[in-house]
Amino acid sequence: MASTSEPVIFREFCPLYYLLNAIPTKIQKGFRSIVVYLTALDTNGDYIAVGSSIGMLYLYCRNLNQMRKYNFEGKMESITVVKLLSCFDDLVAAGTASGRVAIFQLVSSLPGRNKQLRRFDVTGIHKNSITALAWSPNGMKLFSGDDKGKIVYSSLDLDQHYVLVT
Repeated sequence: MASTSEPVIFREFCPLYYLLNAIPTKIQKGFRSIVVYLTALDTNGDYIAVGSSIGMLYLYCRNLNQMRKYNFEGKMESITVVKLLSCFDDLVAAGTASGRVAIFQLVSSLPGRNKQLRRFDVTGIHKNSITALAWSPNGMKLFSGDDKGKIVYSSLDLDQHYVLVT
């Protein structure tokens, strides 16, 4: 017996100029001009997340029609993968070419929830480029994989403000 799945909704093609125009094509670093490449993409019903070659994560909120920028402090390194999750909290994870993983807990409009952006870092575990990120449905676990096949399980406790890596 075949399983039933949700119907596929087809929509008309839209070039998303409002999104692309909010992302710079070049940045100035000293006397040099550096081209910005879009390197990673993930979407859900509320957000569009775009990673870039300059280590900047662009997060477009579809409900508010607003673009926000988040960066990896330190050196500019290419974001290789992004993964969104909407559950009780809105979360976005981003992995870089050097093996860093950052988790952002977004601001929530719900009463009693997160009123400021929180960031959690998973560093020193991966030594190679992150190629895959996957959330558990409740947002308490993040799995990250690199290009050498290493898979890391990170357990999040957002209320206690920590990430446990195993």
